[in-house]
This record gives sequence, structure tokens and C-alpha cells, in this order.
Amino acid sequence: MNSNTKNARNLVDVRIIISALWAARMLSSLHGDVVRFFQPGMLKEMIAGTTAVQVTNELLLIMSILMAVPILMSFLSLVLKEKTNRRVNLITGIFFVMFDLAYLCGTLFLWSFSASETFWAVMYLVFVALVVWYAWKWPEREA
Repeated sequence: MNSNTKNARNLVDVRIIISALWAARMLSSLHGDVVRFFQPGMLKEMIAGTTAVQVTNELLLIMSILMAVPILMSFLSLVLKEKTNRRVNLITGIFFVMFDLAYLCGTLFLWSFSASETFWAVMYLVFVALVVWYAWKWPEREA
């Protein structure tokens, strides 16, 4: 296999890997939300409107946007041109690393401890950290 063919194969592999990592980040977030509903009293609190954070239309919009970004990135990682793809994944990935790190700190130090919440916070962080890693190590194409 010559180096151009090998390099082209690596480029496709990186796109697919990053796309799958964004999908995994999004799916783990959804599963974390589902698990949260199984916590004793959570559904009653939500129905009664007595959760620690007041759910408003603005909060729902922000949460929707945050959920849509990994979905969009999963698609964009497959279709953007190489240079743009790498930059967009680095910038978005770094944002989500900081966001997920803050969320992990919240689960450990600010909110009542939940092992499942902490587990999912670690998973979110691992997936986006791998996105940043793969985008950073994106193989250079030969001229």
C-alpha cells in the first residue's frame, strides 16, 4: 500500500472515529438523563416543579442547543473539508471538555453525590477529550 492510499484511509478513519465519538457523547447524555429519572422522587419533583433548578423555556432552549451540537458535529465530522473539520472539532471539543469538566466538578462537589451521575459525567468527558485528541493528531496529507 503506497503512502497516499494509506494516508487517505487514515483521513477517512479519523472522520468516522470522531463522528462516532460525538454520537457516543450524545447517546451517553441521553442515557444519563434517563437514569436520572429513576432516582427516587425525581419524577415527583419534576411534576411538582420543585427541582433544585427551575425549568424555564430559556433553560430548555439552552439544553436543546447543547444536545443538538454533538448531533450536528457527528454529521459535520463526516462532510466538512479536512482543515475546517479539524478546527471545528478542536474548538467545539475544547468547549465541551470545559463544559463537561465543570459538570463533573458539580457532581463531585456541589450537588448531592450520585455515583451514576458521576459515572456519566466522566463518560461525557472521556468522549469529548477523545474528540480533541483525534482532531489534534489529525494526519497530515502529503502534497
